[in-house]
Amino acid sequence: MADRGCPLEAAPLPAEVLESLAELELELSEGDITQKGYEKKRAKLLARYTPLIQGVDPCLQTENRVPPGPLVTAATSKPQKSRAGNSRDERFRSDVHTEAVQAALAKYKERKMPMPSKRRSVLVHSSVETYTPPDTSSASEDEGSLRRPGRLTSALLQSHSSIEPWLDRVMQGSSTSSSASSTSSHPGGRPAAAPSIATATALAGLTAHTHIDLHSAPPDVTTGLAEHSHYERPQVASVRGIPRGHGRNVLETADGVPVNSRVSSKIQQLLNTLKRPKRPPLKEFFVDDFEELLEVQQPDPNQPKPEGDQMAVLKGEPLSVGTSGPPSLLAALQLWGTTQPKAPCLTALDTAGKATCTLTYGKLWSRSLKLAYTLLNKLTSKNEPVLKPGDRVALVFPNSDPVMFMVAFYGCLLAELVPVPIEVPLTRKDAGSQQVGFLLGSCGVTLALTTDACQKGLPKAPTGEVATFKGWPPLAWLVIDGKHLTKPPKDWYPLAQDTGPGTAYIEYKTSKEGSTVGVTVSHSSLLAQCRALTQACGYMEAETLTNVLDFKRDAGLWHGVLTSVMNRMHVVSIPYALMKVNPLSWIQKVCSYKARAALVKSRDMHWSLLAQRGQRDVCLSSLRMLIVADGANPWSISSCDAFLNVFQSRGLRPEVICPCASSPEALTVAMRRPPDLGGPPPRKAVLSMNGLSYGVIRVDTEEKLSVLTVQDVGQVMPGASACVVKVDGAPYLCKTDEIGEICVNSIATGTAYYGLLGITKNIFETVPVTADGVPVSDRPFTRTGLLGFIGPDNLVFVVGKLDGLMVVGVRRHNADDIVATALAVEPMKFVYRGRIAVFSVTVLHDDRIVLVAEQRPDASEEDSFQWMSRVLQAIDSIHQVGVYCLALVPANTLPKAPLGGIHISETKQRFLEGMLHPCNVLMCPHTCVTNLPKPRQKQPEVGPASMIVGNLVAGKRIAQASGRELAHLEDSDQARKFLFLADVLQWRAHTTPDHPLFLLLNAKGTVTSTATCIQLHKRAERVAAALMEKGRLDAGDHVALVYPPGVDLIAAFYGCLYCGCVPVTVRPPHPQNLGTTLPTVKMIVEVSKSACVLSTQAITRLLKSKEAAAAVDVRTWPTILDTDDIPKKKVASIFRPPSPDVLAYLDFSVSTTGILAGVKP
Repeated sequence: MADRGCPLEAAPLPAEVLESLAELELELSEGDITQKGYEKKRAKLLARYTPLIQGVDPCLQTENRVPPGPLVTAATSKPQKSRAGNSRDERFRSDVHTEAVQAALAKYKERKMPMPSKRRSVLVHSSVETYTPPDTSSASEDEGSLRRPGRLTSALLQSHSSIEPWLDRVMQGSSTSSSASSTSSHPGGRPAAAPSIATATALAGLTAHTHIDLHSAPPDVTTGLAEHSHYERPQVASVRGIPRGHGRNVLETADGVPVNSRVSSKIQQLLNTLKRPKRPPLKEFFVDDFEELLEVQQPDPNQPKPEGDQMAVLKGEPLSVGTSGPPSLLAALQLWGTTQPKAPCLTALDTAGKATCTLTYGKLWSRSLKLAYTLLNKLTSKNEPVLKPGDRVALVFPNSDPVMFMVAFYGCLLAELVPVPIEVPLTRKDAGSQQVGFLLGSCGVTLALTTDACQKGLPKAPTGEVATFKGWPPLAWLVIDGKHLTKPPKDWYPLAQDTGPGTAYIEYKTSKEGSTVGVTVSHSSLLAQCRALTQACGYMEAETLTNVLDFKRDAGLWHGVLTSVMNRMHVVSIPYALMKVNPLSWIQKVCSYKARAALVKSRDMHWSLLAQRGQRDVCLSSLRMLIVADGANPWSISSCDAFLNVFQSRGLRPEVICPCASSPEALTVAMRRPPDLGGPPPRKAVLSMNGLSYGVIRVDTEEKLSVLTVQDVGQVMPGASACVVKVDGAPYLCKTDEIGEICVNSIATGTAYYGLLGITKNIFETVPVTADGVPVSDRPFTRTGLLGFIGPDNLVFVVGKLDGLMVVGVRRHNADDIVATALAVEPMKFVYRGRIAVFSVTVLHDDRIVLVAEQRPDASEEDSFQWMSRVLQAIDSIHQVGVYCLALVPANTLPKAPLGGIHISETKQRFLEGMLHPCNVLMCPHTCVTNLPKPRQKQPEVGPASMIVGNLVAGKRIAQASGRELAHLEDSDQARKFLFLADVLQWRAHTTPDHPLFLLLNAKGTVTSTATCIQLHKRAERVAAALMEKGRLDAGDHVALVYPPGVDLIAAFYGCLYCGCVPVTVRPPHPQNLGTTLPTVKMIVEVSKSACVLSTQAITRLLKSKEAAAAVDVRTWPTILDTDDIPKKKVASIFRPPSPDVLAYLDFSVSTTGILAGVKP
């Protein structure tokens, strides 16, 4: 442009213009205005200081609003260089916002997304790529960014003569652009002026985009929506706005698909808007981001990983349906009850071990019919039957009465009712009783069946009826003893259908969190379970089974109540109370009844070992199956091995011991069978606990300490298929050397959680898939909650339960394993009957192990702490995990389960609520809390807190809170009359004299003294009269009130207000620590310049006692008045402050460092 003879020069700008430009830039950077609005305001500010460009008509410049050219860039570059030293910028400076912008730009750079720009045509971009200017060295060096704006501007000015024809060719070559040439849009215009106008437009556009790049303006999607003139600067600005290499692919859809056709710029802006990240919802600004600050434990690169092949679904033997047996359970009951009425069905024992009742099949059939007839025909309300087929009925029977429970169970089945067996509530605060009540309420239970003896033992209300337990629905109680039932007619027979998909019974289950759910078992599942157990155990007619388990649920119900009737077996039920008195009772009954099978737990075997000394007449040769119901407990192998070692010499054969695994959802999962029933030889596995904690199987040697020896629980039940799926996430099949959750597909499983469709689908309708996502079967599987694997000979091994799983960091630990380790540390000397509970609590978003044990009464505190220390060392050595808390509680204080065990969920709840009341506690958070918050560091993302701080730094007002305005008290005479607190008390004493104002309670919560309005007023008058007569005080004098909290202090306070004195409340000295507390009282009295001390008679004596004289000189006290026995006098006139600003009272506080601070309200 030098050949034109008028080089452009920068004009100095006033300070107020620079200030306005800075504020305008800040508004643009924070998104308060659009790009177009910014350019308009900026052009308006600089309009007076922009010289004309030669060759351009001034009217065209003003009319078409061409933004300032190089002069603007030159003018704004000076304050940009000196920005750091300018005082005006400090007020608007925000490092947080700068970081946010830089992070956003970096994010866009990583995603390689074009920034939203002004309206432009596709062919214009093509033309820019096609026509390269003769001299663009300055632009090519900094392609995509303008780091040297001054140099670029000068280069553009110097090369204007060469750029002008190039721009002319580009713009004339674009026939589709809305601003290709002035002649196409305005035929009547001046063609000769078009190149010059385009040149000025190009320079202005370039400098505008230079400014935008320098100050990191946010993307603008509203620009370009208004009508543009016949020339448009964005066409040329795209030379710098879009990096080279994009070419025709600059325009994209929201999914990133390039568009090569002619697309409207408004549509392109809409697509760019959709591609921008959405603003987070408001609730995310209130989410605690503390979890992001926690140290995330990185997986150990050397940790073991599964290496085997993907397992296949294991199928059990076919379930044979014999044609000779009864077609259903009720058909079997009718058959045996009519054809074998004298055959023994069930024998109940008392706590002495004697048979109290033997129920025959004939009696069971007749009593069940009586009960069914009574339930259907004799329970009416307004001539309408109370119960209908399908209704749920609660069965409340003690563990010592299996006979009446069996009658009630089969009576409900015959009446087509659904029995819900529950435990007997002994008190209103039984562990888990409220959750059981929730189950009954959700099942719609309105009737409970029980016996006369049981009902008499239930808690009673004052009316004599059974008390309503917390959380339970209203229940009607029906006693089913013989005299309360009605004999049905001879031709009456129930039309019960017990082979379909209808619900047969509901068994309760308590989850890990303590909630109680009901597992529904259909009639078809019940029948299939009986047949599968018959085939797996080889049950035959007239066999005798000794049952030690709870007959109301789980294996005790399946074997001792259901399958036994299916096969006309004789069951000898051993009550839990008898086992506590005589642990050998079940072995003695096996010998006396020549029982062929016994149903026990490993706990019963362990107790028998402790009590078997001196018993020589024991013979177990008649047993062909000793079913260990808790074989799923991996530590049951020790009891089984020890029991075999002791009793093998007394006729017990090794193949007789048959562990089994079961769950409430899947019923019986697997069972070991003797060789004569086709079972393979038993196996055991020695596994590394370190590998198990990572969910993999690594065989180890027994010589090492950190190993777990588990025994097999036999083969899958007949007619069932089993597989092992991953514990977390989708149900993918595990590898052969991987631990997972066992799933079963069988018709002999539970069907649902009653009334809970959501979790029912997750548990009872699981579809295992292969690694490729292909389902392994078209039928759903049921999750068992058992963790294990499939071993050699298709034997099932269980290493723990999902309810006992504790995930600490990235490793898994089982509660049973921790209990076993703790019990191995000399428990008999310190732990009461081996009662130990282990559970996990969440601390810092991770599980922490808590161990609670009952301490023996004779254990000393020192010995207990030594034992606790050894337990911590053992757990750390064997499991490589720390214990968060180890607590010892007194004996018999932990909540008990129905059969005497520890109620784990209730214990955990008490621990969380601080209601355990331990006698010894050992907390070790430093060894197990390893994910403490990370040190504060600059976060890559801008969070809500950074936004708030940034707004504060920038001087923005975020929000404020204000209380309700007080009404003006001078608005009415009534308000002016009761301006002060003493006036209010007088008014209350006249209007509501008997209204109680204060109650003083003692430590037991008993009311010791009261003060009504009139009482407080009279006592305050007496105090005021005493101060003026005895103390000879005037208005404004300070009075120290040395009182304990109570009514006396309040009366003395109002007494001071009545006579115009200023009360100073002082905490009285402690009688047993006068040397420390009395000087504080004396200091407050002296500093407050109190002219008198008011107190009670006891404190007055204390202040003048010999003990007090050792700490404070008694002669230095001001006048001390005792307010206990002051005369009943009234003041002549009650003091009224002349103005609200008069001092009301003084309050002093002493800090821990001895500094005395006073407040003048």
